[in-house]
Amino acid sequence: MIPTVLQVAFGGAIGAAARYGVGVALFRPGAGFPVGVMAVNVVGSFLMGLIVVYLGQKVLSHFNPFLMTGVLGGFTTFSAFSLEAYILFERGAVGHAATYVALSVILSIAALVAGIFIMRGLLA
Repeated sequence: MIPTVLQVAFGGAIGAAARYGVGVALFRPGAGFPVGVMAVNVVGSFLMGLIVVYLGQKVLSHFNPFLMTGVLGGFTTFSAFSLEAYILFERGAVGHAATYVALSVILSIAALVAGIFIMRGLLA
């Protein structure tokens, strides 16, 4: 069996590469709004909701280090979220900063709840 730290590291590499790909795909020069990071956080939260229910109900929690901590931990980017919010605020785009923070948090939590309910429905 692969040691847990290597599972997290391998999963993190996959998640970070996926996060980078999404950021590149959604980057729009001069847009002034960090859509890529917000999209990654919302999608990552949705996937977390799906996976946490699936692994829990199927008694597959041994995949948690690879999938949840590694892949999704590398994919979701709350440290980047914090930096982007601060940069918007620092540049004087207080309205954009507040909108970005509010939408990121609300949509991520809503996506997590949606993932949980969808997976519970699929597994029922």
